[in-house]
Order: sequence, then C-alpha cells, then structure tokens
Amino acid sequence: MAGRTARRRVTRVSIDPAAVTERADLLAAEEPLGIRIGGEAVSLTMRTPGDDIDLTAGFLVSEGIVTTAADIASIRICDGQQCGHNHGGHNHGGHNHGGHDHQDDDDEVGNIADVTLRPGLTFQRDLRRSFLTSSACGVCGKAAIEDLHVPGRFDLFDDQVLVTADVLAGLPDALRHAQRVFERTGGLHAAGLFSAAGELLVVREDVGRHNAVDKVVGWALQAGLLPLTGRILLVSGRASFELVQKAVLAGIPVLAAVSAPSSLAAQLAADAGLTLVGFLRGGSMNVYAGVERISALRCVPD
Repeated sequence: MAGRTARRRVTRVSIDPAAVTERADLLAAEEPLGIRIGGEAVSLTMRTPGDDIDLTAGFLVSEGIVTTAADIASIRICDGQQCGHNHGGHNHGGHNHGGHDHQDDDDEVGNIADVTLRPGLTFQRDLRRSFLTSSACGVCGKAAIEDLHVPGRFDLFDDQVLVTADVLAGLPDALRHAQRVFERTGGLHAAGLFSAAGELLVVREDVGRHNAVDKVVGWALQAGLLPLTGRILLVSGRASFELVQKAVLAGIPVLAAVSAPSSLAAQLAADAGLTLVGFLRGGSMNVYAGVERISALRCVPD
C-alpha cells in the first residue's frame, strides 16, 4: 500500500507569459479498499490510504451493522492472504488520532480490511447492493430510494445543544489549517469533528467525502464516544443525503458544509432532528433544518 500522496511528472502550460515546463507534482493517492466480514466480501471502495481501521469501523456504523465498539471483535488490514496486525475494535479505539497528530505513515499494510464481529452478532448481506463504489459516492450501489435509509438508534431531537453563529463561522478556517495532505495536493475532502465551543477533536481526509466522514465516525466508535451528543461535523464539500445519514447514525446533532445540501439531505435532516447548515463561508451561512440550535441569530425580513 502506498502513502497518502504520490508523485507524478506533469507538463505545466502557461499562456501569459507563454511557457511549457516539466515538473513533479504531488497527487492525492487513491486505491481500492475491500471490506470483508467473516471472510465474505461486502464492499469495495476507492479511498485515500491511511486511517483504514477508522474507515472500516465507520462503514460498519453507516451500514447499521454495528452500534458500539464491542460489536467488533477485530479489524485486520491485510495484503492478499497475508494479514497485518490484529487491531481489536475496542482496543484500537483507545489511541488518540486527533487532527494534530495525523501521520502519513502508520502500521496499516494492505488493501483488504478483514472484520470479525462479536460472537452472536450476525450480518446478512443485501444481495441488491453492488460491491463496487467510487470515491465520490457512498450509496451508488443501492438498488432503490427505499434502500437508502438505515434506521438510527439515537434520537437527535433529545439533543439540546446550542451553537453560536460565530463558532460556526470560524470552523472552515480551523478545518483548512488542519488539512495537512490537502495543503500538498489540493485534491482531498476533509471532515472535522468539533465541540459546540469550536474545539477541533479530530480531522480526517480522503478523496471521497463519505470516506472522510466514515473515518471520523470510526475513530469515535473505537474511542467509545458514540453517540456524538453536542458535537458538530463539518465537511469540506456539499452535504449529500449519505452524509446526513452518517451524521444521524452517529448521533451528531449539527452538520455543516461549505457548499450546498441536496433536497433529499435537507428533508432527512428535518425528519431526523438534525441541524443542517450549508454555504458556510465568509461569515455567512444558510440553515436548512434545525435552526433552533443556532443562537445569536437575528432574522431580517426580506
């Protein structure tokens, strides 16, 4: 398995002044990760290598397969038939993988994540779901709209957290400053988990938005932090349906995005009791659901 970045020779063309030069460029790495449960292949996703234990654990939460770290007996990152270190879900979660200590090199080797669930926990694969997803889509393999919704176990309506508009406005800058790989490549999405006071708890990067969120949720699962009551999830791109659903399944009450949400995302957020913020940039924002959680707002009639 390669690292999070890869070098490639490129030809740089400039129009004014006219020039053609050869140079080395740093690209965000993209490789497949196959996820197996009990030896059975359940997913193949394209991701940026690194934090693969977190990604796998978050995927299990997002699919409704597990709800606590104790549901995972082990996750092993394997290379072909040779498996690496055995990282039990409840043991691995004790490590602090916050945004400030994000490293390019770790002990995960391989492109297969082999999951063993706790004894007695069964998993029934949905035969209607495709194995292959891309780095751009978290639900592309679903067969129909009714297959998209995964029932959650946390009631977000009970979460009475309040977040100030000033705190929300400062989150994009905090996330950008923590994106170490993006600074070198310009080609990665990020997801950051914050406290209601704006403290960055963890940041994860990936070529796929949904993968970055899964890595955050997987980190939280292994640390025993679910549900993520009173927390804010910020994503660097748009807020799609699958990202709202991942936030709901993790018990996150506030999801903010620097770009737009989709109509289905806004509807799910309203139905689930999630506060959804979009176009969070330059000191302004649009609130599409759950505005009651955001304090210090004065509405001016059009």
